[in-house]
Amino acid sequence: MKPILVRKGFGIFNRSLKVRFKGIRKYNGNAEQILKQAVNSCWNGNYFQASAGHFSCFYIRDFGISVKALLNLGYRDNVIKTLEFALDSYSRNSKVATTVYNDFVVDFPYYTPESVAYLLHSIRLADAKELLLKHKFFLEKEIRKAFFKSFDADIGLVKKNAYFSSMKDNALRSSSAYNNSMIAMLSNDINYFGLYNPFKSYNFEKIIKDNFWTGNYFLDDLSGLDYISGDANVFPYWAGIFSSRKMIKLSFEAIQKEELDKPFPLKYTKEKVGKYLFLHTILVPNYEGNSIWTNLGQCFIDVVKKIDKEKSREYIGQYIKNVEKYKNYLELYNPNGTPYKTMFYYADVAMLWSANLLDSIKKN
Repeated sequence: MKPILVRKGFGIFNRSLKVRFKGIRKYNGNAEQILKQAVNSCWNGNYFQASAGHFSCFYIRDFGISVKALLNLGYRDNVIKTLEFALDSYSRNSKVATTVYNDFVVDFPYYTPESVAYLLHSIRLADAKELLLKHKFFLEKEIRKAFFKSFDADIGLVKKNAYFSSMKDNALRSSSAYNNSMIAMLSNDINYFGLYNPFKSYNFEKIIKDNFWTGNYFLDDLSGLDYISGDANVFPYWAGIFSSRKMIKLSFEAIQKEELDKPFPLKYTKEKVGKYLFLHTILVPNYEGNSIWTNLGQCFIDVVKKIDKEKSREYIGQYIKNVEKYKNYLELYNPNGTPYKTMFYYADVAMLWSANLLDSIKKN
């Protein structure tokens, strides 16, 4: 394991000990005021951290799912500075990766094409064309890397015989619907900017539908297992690959039938299923099994808004209650809705993606 990740792991463990004795940080005010403070506390003067807790570093995924909300909330200057920081760090290290710790650029636990996908999508949302031009050669190199390292050109899908990080980092999945959605989003954004696109000849909407859509929901991956997964039935829509209200409704009904949105959204699966990293299974059991993830929940709510605004408001209300109960915005919860904790870990707080909830509250 990379030394920087080992040091970070010890930092996470030390924080869990402190939280057990002192409790988590509590912000004053109502949900809107608490969320505003949480977002502000993620800004360190140079870039948006993933959290104001133990993930006090840059995660491109966390930033990527939060950019639209941050822009809506008036943080464009901070978003641009964060992109500058990320692009400069990536360029110096000659690679785009999941995480930047100070000046260390590392993938956790594996390389993933979603990193360059979120980076390019964030540049598009922020309309940061000057940054794109400045780093054009580097970005096109990373796009080619995503194609050759993670993509099976013969079948038009993410490689089945290799593991790539994803929304569900600790899971060992075979060509997940999530990562294939990220490749499709990447291709769309490459075309938008007129960059060299090695994915240009692939009709991803058809390929993903043919390989993952059961008629009622998307399969999680191509392992041959048939179960309903939260991220597989959120990100094909969130990433803009599919817009059919009928399909969204069917995926939504499948999620509800499995009660992945209970007691509030969203769980990855009803029961822990599939293969996971061995060490994490020991240290943080059920971290990404059927625990409730608030980043996935916010993306799910954004999709539900497309078909059922009343239901999305109900979910937002559930989140507001949690924020005001704990006076913070927590990373994840146990299946019963209590904060996730183990002997070695306590759920992180003041997550950057709290911006998504704040944006939703302001729009209601």
